[in-house]
Amino acid sequence: MWVSVALETDAAHADALSDALLAAGAISVSVEDALAGTELETPQFGEPGSPTTPLWNESRVVALFDPAPNLIGRIACATAAAGIDDLPEIELEDVAEQDWVRLTQSQFEPIRINDRLWIVPSWHAAPNASAINLILDPGLAFGTGSHPTTFLCLQWLSETLCGGETVLDYGCGSGILGIASAKLGAVAVLGIDIDDNALIAARDNANNNNVTLDLRHSREKLEERFDIVVANILTNPLCVLAPLLTGRIAPNGRIALSGVLVAQAEHVIAAYAPLIALRVGAERDGWVRLEGHQC
Repeated sequence: MWVSVALETDAAHADALSDALLAAGAISVSVEDALAGTELETPQFGEPGSPTTPLWNESRVVALFDPAPNLIGRIACATAAAGIDDLPEIELEDVAEQDWVRLTQSQFEPIRINDRLWIVPSWHAAPNASAINLILDPGLAFGTGSHPTTFLCLQWLSETLCGGETVLDYGCGSGILGIASAKLGAVAVLGIDIDDNALIAARDNANNNNVTLDLRHSREKLEERFDIVVANILTNPLCVLAPLLTGRIAPNGRIALSGVLVAQAEHVIAAYAPLIALRVGAERDGWVRLEGHQC
């Protein structure tokens, strides 16, 4: 049995209160919008990885504690340490013991991209053993196949790769697109990312799938050309990277971009227009895939 402790505070004290509760023995702490579910709810994020607002001014801090004597006293000391003069109202709730690993795993089922390609968490049996199955678990790096942008890129790779191509996955994250490319027959795959943790995750995932990826930090030189270039990031970086990405396409090569909302598609198409003609190839849940062919 655990005890959930909830207190309300403002944005100026939310982080300090979280740290103080952890110091007081909390197992975990989260910060939520205290007005969530009402018309005053404040959205925290616009696009994946793109924060648009600070913490909520009316924040709800929720901590999980192991039951212990004088819990209220420890919480009072934590609020004082966070610079909160008046002790807020404290909500206590018992939380039953659960198998957290199994509960978390149950949220991630195999994902069918098409008849040819599936993403399968390591704890699941492959629903279609004859398909190409990517073994991938949720982790620190973005890209498990569940997000529409990743799905759109996987779909395109499955429909485009015939075998023997070279592939650049720019912003590789978990390595899922590069791993899929290798399993779909690419002879060489280069994954590039700005995040060292992503490169570590991509290498581990490639090893788990028995494929080889060449992985490189974005600060390193990139001079090769590729038959296939794919980038699943966000609109602004995609626009900035237009000269770099189009410059890496081999003659008669193809490019696919995702991480673009429907309303942003024309903006990205215009940014690439002097370099390559892009078109909307597919749409899913408000996101689009843009495609181009280098003649």
